[in-house]
Amino acid sequence: MADKQISLPAKLINGGIAGLIGVTCVFPIDLAKTRLQNQQNGLTRYRCLKSVFSVPLVVLHPGAAVNLTLVTPEKAIKLAANDFFRQHLSVDGKLTLVKEMLAGCGAGTCQVVITTPMEMLKIQLQDAGRIAAQRKLMPETVVAGTVEAKSPTAMQLTRMLLREKGIAGLYKGLGATILRDVPFSIIYFPLFANLNHLGKRGVEGPAPFYVSFFSGCLAGSTAAVAVNPVDVIKTRLQSLNRGSTEDTYSGVVDCIRKILRNEGPGAFLKGAYCRALVIAPLFGIAQVVYFLGVAEYFLALLPKKDK
Repeated sequence: MADKQISLPAKLINGGIAGLIGVTCVFPIDLAKTRLQNQQNGLTRYRCLKSVFSVPLVVLHPGAAVNLTLVTPEKAIKLAANDFFRQHLSVDGKLTLVKEMLAGCGAGTCQVVITTPMEMLKIQLQDAGRIAAQRKLMPETVVAGTVEAKSPTAMQLTRMLLREKGIAGLYKGLGATILRDVPFSIIYFPLFANLNHLGKRGVEGPAPFYVSFFSGCLAGSTAAVAVNPVDVIKTRLQSLNRGSTEDTYSGVVDCIRKILRNEGPGAFLKGAYCRALVIAPLFGIAQVVYFLGVAEYFLALLPKKDK
């Protein structure tokens, strides 16, 4: 059966709404993931999710404004692009697994235009608390980097990066972001589509919303854990501030080599359970909003222009 035809504006609006709702629910866990992944060389201020949440709740939302602002176009592009590629790759409404993976690859490639600068800014704001906590534990530690000791705002960060490095400053870690998001989408979208298909009501009926939710959760968490090693690399490369005992990296290969030498293979799984806890509800909620057709409902209320 061919997928239901949805207009591009509706796809973009659904994706944006889904991203806003999902990120609002899971952002504090995403903050925990960033801080856990950035710890290295024995400096372990945060040992588990509980230790990150032991600080006052008001501290758990640096970077939330950036994420909420940019997640709308990011999720809109990701979900709409996947639908676009699936529609154009399908034959009589059917897709082979290879074509489903190609559609996911296209979606992941498109989204990095927004994802890279969004996460570049978000990581600096999220990691500021870890650096501050490190200085309290080790007052003699000198923090090296290009960001001021006190936490800057997202606008200050943006202006600084553009002034010092141009647009390339906002796209630091682009290669690692592509290496993470393309495989993620290649795994996620085909897995979700097939899990969701199993829950359909009959041959023609759509899957109930709870099937879409649990399919999104399972597919999202599976893909998230699978690409977590690359997410660790991306987070390290995009972090501008470092403690004096922490490594700096010149690129993806250098980052892999130093992590293996100084921290061992287990370091690539840092924050994996936090990432799974972030991605599972994020994509479960996203798919429910997307398939409920919230945008179509509101667009139908708009007065139609007479031809």
